[in-house]
Amino acid sequence: MNTSTAQPIKNWVLGLTGGIGSGKSAVSAMFEQHNIMVVDADIIARQVVAPNSEGLAAISEHFGVQVLNPDGNLNRAKLREIIFADTTEKAWLNNLLHPLIREKILTDLHSANSAYVVLVAPLLFENGLEQYCNRTLVIDVPVEIQLKRTIARDSISEQQARSIIAAQMSREDKLNRADDVIDNNRPLAQVAIAIQQLHEQYLALAAKK
Repeated sequence: MNTSTAQPIKNWVLGLTGGIGSGKSAVSAMFEQHNIMVVDADIIARQVVAPNSEGLAAISEHFGVQVLNPDGNLNRAKLREIIFADTTEKAWLNNLLHPLIREKILTDLHSANSAYVVLVAPLLFENGLEQYCNRTLVIDVPVEIQLKRTIARDSISEQQARSIIAAQMSREDKLNRADDVIDNNRPLAQVAIAIQQLHEQYLALAAKK
């Protein structure tokens, strides 16, 4: 846990993370069932490049209309092709988007009106987002389960899935940095019971802030 923040957040924040295919969405939905607001970094990453957004305007100005679909949405496949072929362009894109995403995350964390708020971020530790959290929770499954779920969900090859997993922080490093861990390689009913218990703990911790 790291409680140093660039700007104080009035709400008590739980940082929720885990590797691809670990089941972050299913677990965050369980917190929502307890009337806890969830701020999802992946959703925000899409919002900051939505049509008419500052992010999309900057991207289209830099890369040209080739990165836009006819309906005005971002052509993610074309943009991905460009930045994977040129590390300079990838760095430019990251320098544009990361501050926009972080600003929106902080705004949403500040404005949450539930007993506490959950920040869901696949790259919570990698991008230093744990500094905004009072506590961190890692959703954990074996790598073999990550592969199986990711291949089935995204219709990609095992090699592609392994590449994605290899590019993320290792399972061991995530577990070492977590305050709490949920084993998600079991029936969801059992996971829900564990989340209920953690929820009660987080309510108590948030009430002390």
